[in-house]
Parts: sequence; structure tokens; C-alpha cells
Amino acid sequence: MSGALDSAVGGAVLRLGTRRSALARTQSEHVAQALRERTGRAVELVEVTTEGDVSRAPLSSLGGTGVFATALRDALLAGRVDLAVHSLKDLPTAPADGLVVAAVPPREDPRDVLVASGGRSLDGLPAGARVGTGSPRRAAQLRALRPDLEVVDVRGNVDTRLRFVADGQLDAVVLARAGLLRLGRADEATDVLDTDRLLPAPGQGALAVECRSDDADVRAVCALLDDASSRAATIAERALLAALEAGCAAPVGALAVTDADGELRLTGLVAALDGSATVVRTGSGPREQAADLGRRVAEQLLASGSPALAPLAPSSSSTSSADPVHPETPRTSSAAPQPASNAHDTAATAPPERVHL
Repeated sequence: MSGALDSAVGGAVLRLGTRRSALARTQSEHVAQALRERTGRAVELVEVTTEGDVSRAPLSSLGGTGVFATALRDALLAGRVDLAVHSLKDLPTAPADGLVVAAVPPREDPRDVLVASGGRSLDGLPAGARVGTGSPRRAAQLRALRPDLEVVDVRGNVDTRLRFVADGQLDAVVLARAGLLRLGRADEATDVLDTDRLLPAPGQGALAVECRSDDADVRAVCALLDDASSRAATIAERALLAALEAGCAAPVGALAVTDADGELRLTGLVAALDGSATVVRTGSGPREQAADLGRRVAEQLLASGSPALAPLAPSSSSTSSADPVHPETPRTSSAAPQPASNAHDTAATAPPERVHL
């Protein structure tokens, strides 16, 4: 063991910053327990409230990516916590001064799932069924698969979203399978949506353990949890996202997997919000060149006309706002079909391209 790791094992209590939601606490406790087992150190959870936890406005109107991370990062930089656990898909792609992602633990299943009334699958939903999601990526791909569905914009934790279905406000919701697995509720999914149907968000299913870059003790401890395969895959996916200059408001999907030869195979997708067209590109490369692979596939997407389909730059404003009286009431998605530009009209004349993994 390195000298830094020798001093880390059996050291002071580690304060782990976490969001307050049941899923965030479950994910953080999983990391905390792994650290306890590997080091023998005590780890305590410190709850931090983020803007994304208290607001029910669409993520795009809150600034998109980062609304769940900023408060945790502030707590780290202020020394109130020693490390923090993020859902990697919620973490901005730009590095944060003074902080480092010290570990990407083994990734959970990155696929999306449908939870529908009556145990229905996506194909089994009737025309006009109301399907809830807060993700433009999911909304766009759902519209491409089932243009006869009504996609409804929803916010809230897992319990809130499932309650919309149980109460009959919605016919179905789409969620990340990883979250249901970590909560022990995977059996509530009525359809697992394979990645050739819905490509996941970059980093979906993965966690990021972040700490101060100058804290050698904590960095050494966190490194014990790092999974090289998961880190390489998410580096490629997030490099694609960064090269597209896209955030939560853009319908972008990406997934990297290791093939039989040990190389990464990255698939990226950009979709029109109305589901009328998608652009998909795939590339391969060594795991050691994951970031280059992500940038290369992003260049292919940009060259193939994807900027005509979707906004590929972060937006600081949104055309929609939350219901001020009933902030958790499902609303018709603000990503509803819009009049297409000339470039979009051209792209939309052909059937949507599909992903093949």
C-alpha cells in the first residue's frame, strides 16, 4: 500500500455528503458501507439539500445539469464534508476547480424501464396513453417509438413518480432501472427497455465519488472503489456529451460497452424533441483512449446534421415553468412537437434511425 493509503486506513471519521432523497441516501450508504469494509474507518452521512431537491420546475429552467451537484460541491470546498456521492449523469462534464472524481464504482444496469398500470409493456400501452418523464432524451425516443402516446413532463422522486401511476394520473412512467435496483424495487418495472429502443443518458447507472483534489488521504481511500471498466465507459460517454455542448435539456443518449476484444464500443444519439428523426453514430477504440473516442463519435454526430434536430448548447432559460400551486402535478411536456426549421424538415422526411448494439 502507498503511504497515503496506510495513513487513510483506520483514520478519522469520513463525512460523506449526500442528497436527502431515499435514492440518494441509498446510493451514498452503499458507498459508505464499501468504504467501511475496505478500510475499517467510520463513515457518516451528512445530508445536503440541493436546488434540484426543493424545486419542482423543469430541470432546463433550473440550469439543467448541475442542479443536484452544486450544493454538494460547495459543502466539499467549504470543508463541511470530506467526500460526496453523485449520480454521474447529474454531474456537469466540466471539471470543478479544487475537486476530483476519485472513484467511479462498478456501474449498475444503465437501461431505462417502464412502470405501467395493468403490468403493460411499452408496446402494450393503448394509443393516447399518458407516459411521464422529466427527461427530453426519454421523451424524444418515446415519441420516435410510439408517436401515438402523450408524453407528460413530471418531476419528483421515485415514490412520487410511481404514485402518479398508482393514482391513475398517468398510465406509465419511465425511470432508470439502476435506481429501482438500488432501492430494491426492480420488480415494479413492467418493461425493461433495451438500449436498442431507448439509449440511456451518458453516465446513467454509474456513481461518482468526488473529493477535494488536495486531500491525498481521502483520494487514496476513494480509489479503492474505482472500477476501471466503468470509469472508461463513462469517460467516453461524457466526452461525447461535452463535445456536443449538451446538457439535461438536449435529447442526447450515449452508451459505451466493452466488446469481446477488450475495446470500448460507443454509441451516441441525438434526437429531435418531437421524435421525428434521430441521428445515431458508433465508434470503437482502446479503453485508454476513451475521451478521444467520445470526441470522435461526437464529431460524427455533428457532421451528420444532428444540430438541426436539437439544441446542442446549454440553455439558461426555458419556455415552461412549474405549476406554482401544485408543483408535483404532471404537466404536458414542454418538449412537445414544435414547428421544424428547414433543416429539420429535411431530416424528418426519412424514418427515424435506430440504434443497433
